[in-house]
Amino acid sequence: MTATTLIQLTPAAPALAGRATGAFIDGRMVAPASDIRLDVYDPATEEVIARLGEAGEAEVDAAVRSAHAAFEDGRWSRLRPADRERILLKFADLVEAHAEELAQIESWNQGKSINIARAIDVGATVEYMRYVAGLTTKITGHTLDVSIPAPPGARFNAYTRREPLGVVAGVAPWNFPLMIGVWKVMPSLAAGCTVVLKPSEITPLTSFRLAELALDAGVPPGVFNVVNGRGQTTGKALTTHRLVAKVSFTGSTPVGKDIARACIDNMTRVALELGGKNPAIVLGDANLEKVVPGLLAGSLLNSGQVCAAASRIYVERNLYAPLVDALSGAMTGMSMGPGLDPAAEVNPLVSAIQRDRVRGHIATAREHGADIVSGARTPDRGYFVAPTLVVGARADHPIQQAEVFGPVVSITPVDSAEEAIALANDSRYGLASSLWTENLSRAMEAIPQIRAGTVWVNSHIPLDPNMPFGGVKESGVGRDFGPQALEAFTESKSVCIAY
Repeated sequence: MTATTLIQLTPAAPALAGRATGAFIDGRMVAPASDIRLDVYDPATEEVIARLGEAGEAEVDAAVRSAHAAFEDGRWSRLRPADRERILLKFADLVEAHAEELAQIESWNQGKSINIARAIDVGATVEYMRYVAGLTTKITGHTLDVSIPAPPGARFNAYTRREPLGVVAGVAPWNFPLMIGVWKVMPSLAAGCTVVLKPSEITPLTSFRLAELALDAGVPPGVFNVVNGRGQTTGKALTTHRLVAKVSFTGSTPVGKDIARACIDNMTRVALELGGKNPAIVLGDANLEKVVPGLLAGSLLNSGQVCAAASRIYVERNLYAPLVDALSGAMTGMSMGPGLDPAAEVNPLVSAIQRDRVRGHIATAREHGADIVSGARTPDRGYFVAPTLVVGARADHPIQQAEVFGPVVSITPVDSAEEAIALANDSRYGLASSLWTENLSRAMEAIPQIRAGTVWVNSHIPLDPNMPFGGVKESGVGRDFGPQALEAFTESKSVCIAY
């Protein structure tokens, strides 16, 4: 790889890095009062690309109060649903118009492939935005037949209506900052709520650009605010604020549990999309021509930094050796390089901390007697980890139980589908899974037995706005996507009229 293979950054990317301050409140950038500055890095070069202030309690309070005032005065919630829909559709149009700019910023800041950033982080996000915008005009209640006996002769008309909750605190992770940030923002706005978004301090840049584009689309000042900072400071101040009606969090299970406990004090509604240790079950009749590329994509997309990534493969013995050979051969031959190199197949992890954490998991697997297949050479600088196949790990090994969140996947032979399902379910997580077979009957028998929020058959990882997504067990509470996506940002009110 040479420097000439890198795409040239649009001037808008460094301009945003210089313009973002650390908070976007009431329609403008606000410089936090604290002297704390948080460095933002290019994961491919380890160079600082921006220094943003950290929003402290004062800035978080100002952002929440701005959103609360905007909700209470009805500048957004009392618009006709059709008018909110038109503004949100214009918002989607502006994101699409700035697609290359946003994709480059995401690749530059997060480290991911520019190809993924263009197709998924921006392309799929625009489709999601338009889907949710369309739901704005489709919020419904129910009419109810009631049997109230008194007073004699009285008649009643009863119905339910769904009303926006109020201020939503959206806390987005660093693996898909723009896309998952939009998962918080769009349904909040479509339901009539106002929102304060806290991106990860590691990858905050596209969130600030998103807020600017929302303002340009006609979202009133104060309706969409952004605060930057660490979880223990900015995040804590936001998720415990008494004026926040709902917290929507995507991130690790331990942090999600802490947020859920804190929300109880204010009886704040909470939705949690948390960790995953996602199994792929390959039955003996599966077609390896589908399995190999499908599992490579399902396990290595975004360098494995995907909550739904395939990280444990259980394969019936007749296909075990061929699958190990195919996967290890493909992994060792992959090219590695910066996300801004369109030819690079594997890109850096998001940070030095994450790189070292993943390397630690690999070292622990080796110490527990597993074989490690990893032949790709990593670049001399950047937060790279080579694609790694772990062979021979027992079911109780840490590598089989812990969420690695990197380009690491284990593979285990089994003697039957029943054994594979039992091993797949032997996890505190239950976010996603996949089943690979050419036998429809075996697939239909297995699907109800797999304890996960999503089961893909002969694919792994594709999402669609119309398909609910979320986990069971310690993978979370609630669902993103689907035609009922807005209901979680509303409260049901019963109305009973005597006449």
